[in-house]
Amino acid sequence: MTRPRLPRTVWVLGLASLLNDTASEMIMPLLPVFLTATLGAAPAAIGLIEGLATAASSVLQLVSGRLADRGISTRRLVLGGYGTSNLVRPLIALAWAWPVVLLLRFADRIGKGLRTAPRDALLAASVAEQHRGAVFGFHRAMDHGGAMLGPLLAFGLLQWGFSTPHVFAASVVPGVLVLLCLGFGLREPQPTPPQAPAPLRWRTLDKSVRGLIGAAGLLALANVPDAFLVLWAFQGGIEVAWLPLLWAAAHAVRSAVSVPAGWLSDVLGRQPVMTGGWLIRAALLASMGAVAKDGPVLWILFLAYAGATACTEGAERALIGDHAPAAQKGTAFGVYHLVSGLLVLPGAVLFGAIWQTLGQGSAFVAAAALTALGAGIFTWRVRRPGFSR
Repeated sequence: MTRPRLPRTVWVLGLASLLNDTASEMIMPLLPVFLTATLGAAPAAIGLIEGLATAASSVLQLVSGRLADRGISTRRLVLGGYGTSNLVRPLIALAWAWPVVLLLRFADRIGKGLRTAPRDALLAASVAEQHRGAVFGFHRAMDHGGAMLGPLLAFGLLQWGFSTPHVFAASVVPGVLVLLCLGFGLREPQPTPPQAPAPLRWRTLDKSVRGLIGAAGLLALANVPDAFLVLWAFQGGIEVAWLPLLWAAAHAVRSAVSVPAGWLSDVLGRQPVMTGGWLIRAALLASMGAVAKDGPVLWILFLAYAGATACTEGAERALIGDHAPAAQKGTAFGVYHLVSGLLVLPGAVLFGAIWQTLGQGSAFVAAAALTALGAGIFTWRVRRPGFSR
């Protein structure tokens, strides 16, 4: 199968994601240490911050997906979402207590919730079904490319004598570029007349979409927030100055894996790529729980886990684009993000509580077990009659 020629919409949204993640990831590798060492937050508080922020984003993604299906301008939804995030995110530099960070991260994720489902619907509608895996893989690669550049910029600024809050404030520069890119580059898609989408009922969704959403819920419950991965690396002996480079390397791996993994799902089918990636992720989580302090092994496991997560991102989104009705793509993406995002909150809090009470090893093993269970349930679902690739 030949790779598709990417349309303008895919390039513009990809560049916007690259710039937005550059801004975001100037902050994220340093935020867990900033929260614990500077603001005195406990692991359970970090779980609350990340879980609540993700849950808020997920609820709004369903709302924005429904709005897109009703004919509301997807361009405005995307611009409004990116604008909100890039307005509030640099203000973390002024935080004096961890609850302030919680409020700002909450507002940042509100912006993500506003833009994600309409953006994914635009991407899904931009190409034919047989090329969607490649398109979503490309978009995830651009996203991770920005997540690689952001930590490199943070590392450079730290080496030049910038403080952590000053690095946070500097993220406003790529944030402005995001809005310029979308404002001048993203065209309004063919307008659709306002309409009331079909009632949102679970049984009306395609079996493939329902199976994916169910598995994604379990995987979200088992998800290890990036903040905990950074804290795991830091407590394992990696110095603060090296954390942005570790983060950048992880996203370089994700960017390199995303495109071929998405294309492979076009060739082999979505299910084999997704199940294989989830099982590899479970094995790596169990291994991370067994490692305490070993610099080279920490780097290897961190990077391998990053690659495993990237294996399935494009295939998951492409599967929804394949099977959701044209008039309900925004809603289907919204449901997917809603379920997976809402369960991140109890999962993150639970992970932080297990870490705090039983130790990090137990927390990683529990996450590995839930991940394997999610992969097993999805595999069982796809083998039932009537389930398509």
